[in-house]
Formats: sequence, C-alpha cells, structure tokens
Amino acid sequence: MTAVYVAAGSNVEPDKHLSVALRALASAYGPMTLSPAYKNKAVGFDGADFINLVVGFNTEDPVADVRKQLQKIEAACDRPPDAPKWAPRTMDLDILLFGDLVSNQPGLVIPRPDLVKRSYMLKPMADIAPDVRHPTLDRTMRELWESFQGGEHEMVEVLLGGEPTSPHSGRHRSPESGR
Repeated sequence: MTAVYVAAGSNVEPDKHLSVALRALASAYGPMTLSPAYKNKAVGFDGADFINLVVGFNTEDPVADVRKQLQKIEAACDRPPDAPKWAPRTMDLDILLFGDLVSNQPGLVIPRPDLVKRSYMLKPMADIAPDVRHPTLDRTMRELWESFQGGEHEMVEVLLGGEPTSPHSGRHRSPESGR
C-alpha cells in the first residue's frame, strides 16, 4: 500500500464541490484522513476565497490511475479538463506526495513543488502527517511548516460551510501547538 496525500480546493461553491469530491474519494479509496479546512485568498488571480484541505489515503493503485481518478472527480464537480490554471475553479485535486515517488513527468511532478511554497498546501499537510518526510528535502512536514516563510497567503481555519473555527489566522501556527 502506498500513502497518498492530495490537496483539495475550491472557490466556486466550495462546500458543495468539496463534499462531492470527498464522497467520491472515500468511495474510490476507502478510509481517509482529512486535515482541517482553511480559507484563503485566491493566489495568482482576483477571485473568491478558496477553501483548501489535504486528504490522505492508502492505495495499491499506480500513480497514473490515481491521477485519472482525481481528474474524473474534478469533472464530476463540473471542472472542464482544459480549465485555465489561474482562474476560479469548482475543484482542484493535486497529488502532493505519493509514497516516496519522485516524478518529473510532464503533468505529473511529484512531490508537488507548491507543497513547500504554499501555506494552503503545507499547513494542512503538516496537520495530518507531521512526521512524513519529504522525499527530496529529507525534512518532515512539521519541520517544513515550522520553518515556512510564505506568510503572504494568510489562512483562517474554517468548518466546511465557511465559518471560522477561531478568530486567529492559521498562517503561523505550528502543527503541535494548535495555536
């Protein structure tokens, strides 16, 4: 079995589309670990705020099959296959880590480079897998989050539904402190 971590995000009816995606992922892969959800501003374009989280699951499927399944789920959430990168989206599912796999294939770069550049990927990843080591940086997700310097992507932890769980920003919280 391979441990897989997927970033899930939406800024078009995020509650609806994240619910559809999470049900489809559970149907395809069984038990999952979910991070808290975080609300943050759109990055790279003007648009509604995103709700982002990370999902962890185990599979025996090869990475290409998982990628195809994620694309099917995106399509079920009304995301066109040729959707522009820097635009509003109903669903965005990105493989962050696939076990210890390192891939530089076009369209399938793993570990995902944005994992260590975007707080909305790294923080939820550190929340659910703090001791998982990055396969090329040889540092844990906890260590990467604690040294993260990308504070320009302010985040607020929310319940699916968009309600803040606390008045504090999530951008500088360490995984073990809960603050």
